[in-house]
Amino acid sequence: MSDNNMQRLHTNDLELGATEAIQKHYERHVVSTKPVSQRKLDFERARPRWLREMVAEATGVFFYVYPGIAATAGFMLNKQDAAFGSLFQIGFAFAFGIAFAIITCASTSGGHFNPAMTICFATWQGFPWKKVPYYIFAQIFGSFMAGLLVYGQYHEQIAAFAAATKAAGEGTVFNGGPASIFCSFPGPTQTNLGYLFFIEFFVDSYIGFVLWACLDPANPFIAPAAAPWAIGLVYALMVWGFADITISTNLARDLGTRIVAAIFFGGEAFSYHNYSWIAILVNVPATLFATAYYELLVRDSLQKIGKGAAFHEDGEEGLNLHLVKSNISRQSPMSPNMQKVFSLGSNGSTLNSGPKMETGFSLAAETNSN
Repeated sequence: MSDNNMQRLHTNDLELGATEAIQKHYERHVVSTKPVSQRKLDFERARPRWLREMVAEATGVFFYVYPGIAATAGFMLNKQDAAFGSLFQIGFAFAFGIAFAIITCASTSGGHFNPAMTICFATWQGFPWKKVPYYIFAQIFGSFMAGLLVYGQYHEQIAAFAAATKAAGEGTVFNGGPASIFCSFPGPTQTNLGYLFFIEFFVDSYIGFVLWACLDPANPFIAPAAAPWAIGLVYALMVWGFADITISTNLARDLGTRIVAAIFFGGEAFSYHNYSWIAILVNVPATLFATAYYELLVRDSLQKIGKGAAFHEDGEEGLNLHLVKSNISRQSPMSPNMQKVFSLGSNGSTLNSGPKMETGFSLAAETNSN
């Protein structure tokens, strides 16, 4: 070991890189990062915010869909070899993909990654409706690119699989066929669309409710660091429970990859058993139902104000009036959150200060971390 390295060991410094992320957990010095140039700041300032948000949403959906359908491809193309995967592996691939999508991209766009969630944020949380169309376009585009890349990477194996299914007289578009690597199709005996609608609606409602609870800043049982994994896990649970019946769970995830399936396997990807509208559209009303259930029957907005995630529409006077009408006073036994609410109502709120964060996962994580 050189003298320079020995000298560095005695300084207790950490090298720049992954170790920088853990500096707050250890009392050590970190090597200074390269200074930010004015040129870089000018470039980032000139970069449109809408472009950053679209790129983040597209990238996040890509990170979610890409490992999921890649695991599906590995499993379906090697059914005779258990070493290449199972439904259990596919569920985890989607779960980890969702977690990594949130970790990498949510701080920029809010981390919607699902058109239904974007619509719910606009409905319940004040997300600008003017942003909804380009968020949804970016999400579908990210899914499309994931499907396109997986097809390119598995092209030889998929082509051989398609040739085999055609030779067997099965075609390419059916549950378990080449096209089902990319999007969902019902089984040959699953012709009851009402039944398939019910399955999809309940599965998506379950996911939407758990996701909305994870993003509730007043929820004391979910920490920001755990939320991505909890959200990913609920998707995996539904894959494990209902994939054999056929589920989609996400408009963007299904539509983007279904377009890829239609490009390479024909328009039957949309017309097969008249099912595609269920996979594409049911996710939206189901998630709206789940979030409405949470907002109308479960949400505690006063606790949300206490966490600093919201403010009264009439400001300090409105909050004070509500506290008086609710018989909340300094003498009343209060939880720490309620004490914070009383303090905000009495001394003035600063909830609307600080840098703006987009409605979504990042805002909830920021609030929960305070």
